[in-house]
Amino acid sequence: MSSKALPILPGATLGILGGGQLGRMFTIAARTMGYKVMVLDPDFASPAGQMADVHLQADYTDHGALKQLGAACAAVTTEFENVPAASLIELANHCRVSPGAQCVAIAQDRSHEKSWLAENGFATAPFALVYNEGDLDQGIADTGAPALLKVARFGYDGKGQARVNSLEEARAAFREFGGQPCVLEGFVELEREVSVVLARDDAGECALFPVAENRHENGILDVSIVPARVPGALAEAACSMARDVAGTLGYVGVMAVEFFVAGGRLLVNEIAPRPHNSGHYTLDACVTDQFEQQVRALCGLPLGDTRLLSPVAMVNILGDRWRDGGPNWGALLAHPNIKLHLYGKETARAGRKMGHFNVLDADLDAALRLAEQMRHAL
Repeated sequence: MSSKALPILPGATLGILGGGQLGRMFTIAARTMGYKVMVLDPDFASPAGQMADVHLQADYTDHGALKQLGAACAAVTTEFENVPAASLIELANHCRVSPGAQCVAIAQDRSHEKSWLAENGFATAPFALVYNEGDLDQGIADTGAPALLKVARFGYDGKGQARVNSLEEARAAFREFGGQPCVLEGFVELEREVSVVLARDDAGECALFPVAENRHENGILDVSIVPARVPGALAEAACSMARDVAGTLGYVGVMAVEFFVAGGRLLVNEIAPRPHNSGHYTLDACVTDQFEQQVRALCGLPLGDTRLLSPVAMVNILGDRWRDGGPNWGALLAHPNIKLHLYGKETARAGRKMGHFNVLDADLDAALRLAEQMRHAL
């Protein structure tokens, strides 16, 4: 859709590839705005499928399902980056697709992503591409040890990665990963991690959400603190770099750029071509949330106001909490400034994201204190 094309208005059907929690929240936003939603996901119990008008239970490469989706929908988006790029290309023959296949293909493969960032002048932690065991010798020489060995594809939330302290450990980890392509990343003196969620429209206009400060546990996002407790100049630099990443990609839609702060410098860690876990605070704390923004960008509508209405701390709720009788919801809901979001997943597993809650307070420190208390009270 060019900047002059007519926007897609309520009453139209929108499609989404992927039926997890991000798809669920997109579906809720779209239906609230008056759109119909068709979800393609192989899981019969998918969280998004529960909320959609139509759930196509099929594989992402199923040509019949893709044809049905393309015929019914005015536009289609994705909720995760591991959708086959070929499926997006096939859909683009029938309807508007955002983000485009090329952007998704770069972000879904760590080796492509790191190479693209380096080639386009975006600073990253030291890295080396590993396609076979022999590449590890030079790789360790380039990155130093300790380092992180990460599979190039299908790794997320700490899965598919291993800390290696020597060449021997790197070789063992590479074999454990089945010899698949990997990226070896050198460690940096990490001060903190931040992220920027933004939307970019067809005309190249960007709307950026406030910078989030993120804390991880076991490779999984634990808490996001907004506004990030960083100098104003660093927050501005993160926004500027995120805008440049989106512009260089020619991206249309909602995306996130994750950064390491090391030695006062910003290093790009990852690009996510979709709404992001660290943007869940926007559901309660911003004029427009990231999922309404996803609808707006997909439909060619003006991007929404991203102003922060209240300082906020977002806490992930993982499946580990369901041990010993399940979470103590009463303790959480006793606080009028806490907003709970559960994802409708049937099975709780350790490390699985089951929901999150946002703590809003005019005093950021007070919001963070209550968030920490509730993490333990659950």
